[in-house]
Amino acid sequence: MVTYTMTSSLYFITFGMGASPFTNIEAVKVFCQNMCVSILLNYFYIFSFFGSCLVFAGQLEQNRYHSIFCCKIPSAEYLDRKPVWFQTVMSDGHQQTSHHETNPYQHHFIQHFLREHYNEWITNIYVKPFVVILYLIYASFSFMGCLQISDGANIINLLASDSPSVSYAMVQRKYFSNYSPVIGFYVYEPLEYWNSSVQQDLRRLCSGFTAVSWVEQYYQFLKVGNISANNKSDFISVLQSSFLKKPEFQHFRNDIIFSKAGDENSIIASRLYLVARTSRDKQKEVIEVLEKLRPLSLSKSIRFIVFNPSFVFMDHYSLSVTVPVLIAGFGVLLVLILTFFLVIHPLGNFWLILSVTSIELGVLGLMTLWNIDMDCIAILCLIYTLNFAIDHCAPLLYTFVLATEHTRTQCIKSSLQEHGTATLQNVTSFLIGLVPLLFVPSNLTFTLFKCLLLTGGCTLLHCFVILPVFLTFFPPSKKHHKKKKRAKRKEREEIECIEIQENPDHVTTV
Repeated sequence: MVTYTMTSSLYFITFGMGASPFTNIEAVKVFCQNMCVSILLNYFYIFSFFGSCLVFAGQLEQNRYHSIFCCKIPSAEYLDRKPVWFQTVMSDGHQQTSHHETNPYQHHFIQHFLREHYNEWITNIYVKPFVVILYLIYASFSFMGCLQISDGANIINLLASDSPSVSYAMVQRKYFSNYSPVIGFYVYEPLEYWNSSVQQDLRRLCSGFTAVSWVEQYYQFLKVGNISANNKSDFISVLQSSFLKKPEFQHFRNDIIFSKAGDENSIIASRLYLVARTSRDKQKEVIEVLEKLRPLSLSKSIRFIVFNPSFVFMDHYSLSVTVPVLIAGFGVLLVLILTFFLVIHPLGNFWLILSVTSIELGVLGLMTLWNIDMDCIAILCLIYTLNFAIDHCAPLLYTFVLATEHTRTQCIKSSLQEHGTATLQNVTSFLIGLVPLLFVPSNLTFTLFKCLLLTGGCTLLHCFVILPVFLTFFPPSKKHHKKKKRAKRKEREEIECIEIQENPDHVTTV
C-alpha cells in the first residue's frame, strides 16, 4: 500500500494540475476532474473492499477451501476416482506435484529469456556503444521536434475521418490557404456614419483587409451619384429609399438593423465582413490578427466585436503549446518533492527525474515529427505519459540502487530479472489494447493512438535498452557494498585468541 499510495498520489496531483487554471482547454479540465474523482474512489476501493477480499481469499486458500464454491477441496484419492472435468473444477493445482515450488514464477518463459539471454546481451561491452549512439539519435530527433511544436488549431482533427467537412477543409487548404476565414465585424452601437471622422475610423480598422462592406458600397454610391448626405436624416433616407432598393445592393438589408423612434429612423447595429490575406501559416497569422483587433474594440471610439466559428478553436489552442511544457515541468518537480519524503537513495530520485524528463521530451518531440498537433488529446496524453513513465521506471531504478551485488552490471541484471517480466507484460498489453483505436473513424481517436503508441514505445526503450546501459556507466557506485562484504568475510575468517589458565576451582578460564 505504500507504493500504491505514492502512485495514486502522483496520478491525483498530476491530473489535478490538468484540472487547474494552468490548463486553458475546458475539455482537458473536465477530463482531469473526472480522473481525480476516479482515482480517489479507486484508492479507497482497493484500501477497503478489495483488501478485505484478498484477506478472505487467503484464508480460503490456507484452509484448502475452493475459491469459487467455498467448499472443502476433496483429497487427491477422491479426485482420482472422478471424471477429468470434476478434477479440473475442484482441484487447487497442488495435487499434481509432490512438492510445492517456492517461486514458480522463475520458470516463466519471459523470465527465463531475460535471465539467460537478454541480460547478458544488453550488458555486453560491444553492445553498449550502439546503445549510446541510439540514444543520441533519439535525443536529437526529440530536440528537433520540440523546436517545431505547432498549436492544434486545425478543425480537421475535430471531425470524423469520413465527414464531408474534411473534404471541404482539404480543398480550401489546397487552393485558398492564402486567405483567412471570413471575419464578421459587428458594430453594436449607434454611430454617426455620415460623420467624416467616423468614416475614417472605420477605414482605419478595415485597413489590411479585403472588406465586404455596405458602408464602403454606400459611400461609393453617394460619390458616383453626386448625392449629398451630410446629416442623419438625409443619410438614412437615401440609404432606405434608394440604395437598398437597387437589386445589386439588396443583400445588404440583412447587415443593417434599423430602429424607429416616432418618425425618426436610426441605425442601432450593423455588420461588415473582412478577409485577410495570409501566408501558408495562416493559423498563426489569424491568431495574431485576433490579438490585434480585440484590444482595439475596447480602446477605440467604435465599439465592435469580431467573430468567426473557427475562432472558437483558435481561442482554445492559441496558448496550448505552453500547457504541456508547464505541466511536464511541474510534474518533474512534483516527483522530486514526493520522493523526498520517502528517500530511498538521492541518486535514485535523480535518475528517476532524468528518465521521466527524457521520456516526456521524447514523446513531445516525436509527436511533432509525426505531424501531431497540440490539441486537447495530445495534452492529455502528455499528462498520462508522466505517470506511465514513473510507474515503469521507478521499480527498476530503485531496485538497482538498493542492490548489493559487487558491480553495476550485476545490479542491473538483478533489477531486470526482478521487474523486467512485469514491465514487459504491462507495456505489451498496453500496446495491444491500442489496436482497436485504429478502426474508429475519427481523427481524434487516431491522434490518441499515435500519442499512446509513442508513450509505450519510449517507456519500453528506456526500461530495456537505455537505462540498463547508462546505469552501468554512471553513479551510484557499488564499491562500498564490495568493501562491506570483504570486511564481513575477513571478520569471519579471523581466529579468536583464547588463553587457557589452570585454576583449582574451574577446569579452565577463558
